[in-house]
Amino acid sequence: MMLEVVQISLVAKNEIAREGLRNILSSDNFRIEASVSDISALLDPQGNIERDDDHHVIVIDSGNAGFGLDACRKLAAKRSRTRLALLMDHYSFEDVVEAFQIGADGVIIKEISCAPLTESIRLVALGEKVFPSQLVNNLTSWIPTAIAGDWKVSAASVGLSDREIEILESIMAGMANKVIARQFGICEATVKVHVKAILRKLGVENRTQAATWGVKNGLGEPVQLNLREVRPARALPRLSPVTGRAA
Repeated sequence: MMLEVVQISLVAKNEIAREGLRNILSSDNFRIEASVSDISALLDPQGNIERDDDHHVIVIDSGNAGFGLDACRKLAAKRSRTRLALLMDHYSFEDVVEAFQIGADGVIIKEISCAPLTESIRLVALGEKVFPSQLVNNLTSWIPTAIAGDWKVSAASVGLSDREIEILESIMAGMANKVIARQFGICEATVKVHVKAILRKLGVENRTQAATWGVKNGLGEPVQLNLREVRPARALPRLSPVTGRAA
């Protein structure tokens, strides 16, 4: 089966890095359209990406600190269909998370060999999200702390009563107000009052954030969380380390 030709634009401050990538990606199914040191060379007079289509991948070499993320952020704001692949010298959990938050379609650590690199970029061109395998190792420990942010205080220091702590634990277990009311032998309206007080004292906006506060502060593990309310955490099946697809 004939594979679709992927148009590649290379962005790297270092000319040696650009030439190295050009040599690696020169094949029948990749066409190097541009090799530039500044993203402005990829823009038309109106400031938009010149070849903005599904088969165009801009490969950004992170180079010096901050260059890759800054270039990715600016290009993401100017594209509608072009894919963005960011190459990093070393794995950094925080940088990988930031890269996806600002619009990267793939993050590739340059420790991999040439064949996985080309396959990763091809997968980005097909619309897949590609991330380093190290991210999976961090994911479990990162979800609670990243969602919880800087909440460092304990339940006592924010003024939660014993009953409010019990209700917070019930929220963490995924219980609805009606179920909580039956559990403690109180009316549902009273539960709603307690929930509002909990949210106010914790300084959060919804039950999910309250539950993650509880996880962060050692009140247990949530059974059911609506993770759609928070980003970028999500429940994951077994993952392929290169493609991010379920195994």
